[in-house]
Amino acid sequence: MKKYFAELVGTFVLVLFGCGVAVVAGDKVGIVGIALAFGLSLVGAAYGIGPISGCHINPAVSLGVWVAGRMSLRDMIGYWVGQFAGAILAAGVLLTIAVGTAGYNLAVNGLGQDGWGPGYQGGYNMASAMLFEFVATAIFVIVILGSTQKSAPTGFAGLAIGITLVAIHLFGIHITGVSVNPARSLGPALFAGSHALSQVWLFLVFPSIGGVVAGLLFRTGMLSAD
Repeated sequence: MKKYFAELVGTFVLVLFGCGVAVVAGDKVGIVGIALAFGLSLVGAAYGIGPISGCHINPAVSLGVWVAGRMSLRDMIGYWVGQFAGAILAAGVLLTIAVGTAGYNLAVNGLGQDGWGPGYQGGYNMASAMLFEFVATAIFVIVILGSTQKSAPTGFAGLAIGITLVAIHLFGIHITGVSVNPARSLGPALFAGSHALSQVWLFLVFPSIGGVVAGLLFRTGMLSAD
């Protein structure tokens, strides 16, 4: 249970600070600031809860780790419960903070939810959103699995993973807002309303497929150095 609770805490941190910067200060810090918020939150969580759970804080990562043969099905499900609970709690806390100013309107300002199509960020179509989320998540999970294998340098995985998440956000914020994490997408979507919920399926499915592909590359030994 300690591992699952650690995943809840870590996911809470990622969603609260990543989405929080986008909602509260996105117009001031821009894409770079939002990307850094997500990446640095992950770095902090990695060193804070990594020794307990490995700091997946992402159902697609846990799925990839399971496919790679590095965790049990029972633990993966427990991690998922903690991750989704942490994301939902963080989104609720963020909304409670955001409504504390008269200038905030949930329908207008949103809650950092992901999306695609006309009226969302760069207006990219569904095919672009699918491809980005699949490829970006596969790359992200490859970095995670590669930097945490036994032969990798110790102590640097958190930095490598956090920097990769920054790069992914710099590339993808205008495409989908960047999910690469089903929990990060579902939490805000539950509060943001029907349109966000109607699109959240993409951010549950395609990051998960990316995680599976990355896991298979290590399970088959194609990218494993161990």
